[in-house]
Formats: sequence, structure tokens, C-alpha cells
Amino acid sequence: MALRRGSLKAAAAALAITPAAVGQRIKALEDYLGFPLLLRGRSGLRPPPELQGAFSDLVTAFRALDAAVAQLDMQRGHEIQIAAVPDFADLWLLPRLGNFRQHNPHVRFCINGEGDAPLRLGQADCEISFGPAQQDERTDLLFRDYLLPVSSPATKHRIGRLRANARLEGYPLLHLDFYRNDPQARNWPEWIAAQRLKRTAPERGIRFQRIVRAVDAVLADAGLTLCGLALLREHLEDGSLTFPFPVGSGNWTSHAFRARFRSDALLRPQVRRFRHWLAEESRVSADWLAGQVRSGAP
Repeated sequence: MALRRGSLKAAAAALAITPAAVGQRIKALEDYLGFPLLLRGRSGLRPPPELQGAFSDLVTAFRALDAAVAQLDMQRGHEIQIAAVPDFADLWLLPRLGNFRQHNPHVRFCINGEGDAPLRLGQADCEISFGPAQQDERTDLLFRDYLLPVSSPATKHRIGRLRANARLEGYPLLHLDFYRNDPQARNWPEWIAAQRLKRTAPERGIRFQRIVRAVDAVLADAGLTLCGLALLREHLEDGSLTFPFPVGSGNWTSHAFRARFRSDALLRPQVRRFRHWLAEESRVSADWLAGQVRSGAP
């Protein structure tokens, strides 16, 4: 794949893995065979002399293997394989998937390796990520997020009794790294400075990679977190989470949740139906989130 695509990066993109993972697999084969598989030159990657004689046969074999995989893939029936950001899967997709299943009872899912369909090797039919808001014919932008401090009602009540500019003094801040690559996403020190609040050492506190874990800590009254609202609708509507500060103090992300579909997967009608359903549900979420921001109330 690296020779066909011209670089480890291009091969990694085609295989939906990291360049480091491609490099590790090549290294394992080189250790087994006892000679290098790739040579770097000004024109890019090229096969070593040891591989030259077998290269044409390997190309033919891999093309045949690709054809066999494609044929088997078309026989997968009503399965949909999804690789999604775990927080999106747990907080947004899975709670809504029953609605899709109600109208498509024969479709089976494998989401991040789990579900009623077996895990298949190779690329997923649909990959859902959070990143730059770029769209093409196979990539749909689902929705952006809106970052705002959230807390439990009990914590909101406690800090509400303090002086307005010192409400965070002494209360644990839970730092969420999920949005760290978004240039528009504020961290706690930046948000506190923008609101002109007093807070000693705003950079201190427990750090979380997962939104789910940070929200669990907030629900347990362990502190406040600065989090996007797009995945928290159920918690906000049942009152288990609330806004301890005005909604207007938040800001929109520049990154968005996005879904990318394999072109050959879109030949299957169940994948096309899922893509349409995902777009409709995303519009509902985007409208709800915009309404929250406009109204300033949970």
C-alpha cells in the first residue's frame, strides 16, 4: 500500500490507521524477511532489489485480494460498521439509534467493535470524528459544539451564594482535553480571564480525556467542567446538569462532529438510509443547540 500510494501517510489514510502503525507493520515484515521493504529516494518510496522480482506478482495478488474483499463486502447484507468518537457514540448515537432500528429492524450495527453485527477487518462503512469543518461528497458535517461551564444543580446553588467575581474560588475545576485541538475552544484559564473572574491557579485540577468521565465527575458533585453542550441534551433536560454561569459566556467551536462514508459502502441501501437518518438527527441537534444559545436557558 505504501508503494502504491507513494508515502506512509497516504497508506495510513487509505487504511484508516496512523502512519506510525503502518511503519510498525512494515518493520515487523522486514524483521521476518530479513531485508528492507522500502527505500527512500528523491522521487519517493521504491522497492529494494530483493523485492523487484516479486513486485509484479505481489501487485497482481493484492488486486485479486482487493476484488475478493469487495465481493465479500457486498454480501454483508444488512450490517453497518461504524468507527466513532467514543463520547459521540455513548452520549449521542446509541441513545438515538433505537429510532433508526424501529424503521429499519433488519439492520445490524457494529459500533467501535461492539454490537449485534460481528467486527469486520478493514475500513468501517462510516467514520465519525471531531475535527476541522471540512465537507466533501463523502463527508457530512453534523454539528458544531458550544462550550460552556456545566455543573450539578447543587454546585450551582452553592457557588451562587458567593460574590459574583469570586464564584469559582475554592471550587474544583475539571479540565476536559477533548477540545484541545480546536483553535476556538477556551480552556479554564482563558474562560476565567475572559469573564474577569478571580480564581487562584485556574490551571490546576483533574484532567479528563473523555467527556463521559468528566460529566460523571460533575454529576457526583466533584466540580465544574467546561464542556460542549451538543452531547448533553438528555442531562440538561432532566435537570441533572445545569449552567452555573450565563449561556452568553460560552462560545462556538470551529471544529465540528463529522461523518465520512466509504464510497463503496454507499452502494448499499442500508448505509444510504443510515446516512440520511444521521443527517436528519444532526439537524435536530443543531437546531436544539442553537435554541439553547438564543434563549440562554437549559
